[in-house]
Amino acid sequence: KMNTSLVSKAINDIMTGKKPLLDDATANNVMNSYMSRLQAEKSKPTIEAGEKFLAKNKLKPGVKTTASGLQYEVITEGTGIKPTAVDTFVCHYRGTYIDGTEFDASYNRGQPLQMALSLVIPGWTEGLQLMPVGSKYKFYVPYTIGYGAFDYNGIPGGSLLIFDLELLDVKKRQ
Repeated sequence: KMNTSLVSKAINDIMTGKKPLLDDATANNVMNSYMSRLQAEKSKPTIEAGEKFLAKNKLKPGVKTTASGLQYEVITEGTGIKPTAVDTFVCHYRGTYIDGTEFDASYNRGQPLQMALSLVIPGWTEGLQLMPVGSKYKFYVPYTIGYGAFDYNGIPGGSLLIFDLELLDVKKRQ
């Protein structure tokens, strides 16, 4: 419900050159926290579905869980070097939601992704450092170390993301 007397005071203050009750930074903070609350409400069912999935998934044999909440499975263990946080990796990947719907895959482009480890989602930065070159892992990335609670490039906020990754090469930082 709108507080009309406060709104008219704000208009009067601006029109008469008085100092407003809220400066721009405070007003922006209020709006941002309101928008965050709305988004969190919208993402709640997606977040809860992901949490339920992870709780079941961690009980599966072969699934390991790190302190950050990243779950991973070793499909094939390679024998090459492991990337560090400052290196560039080259990998093929397929990303799906928990319902199996694919949202992105380098395989479809016929070209692996080459990127600095520091520029990807935290779940990848952490998980890729566990992988020797030549490995295939499956990552289960909670939204907290994925794309967060907000919608991002068509990915619904709060989404648990599943990635099949194949680490092809590491380019050491010079």
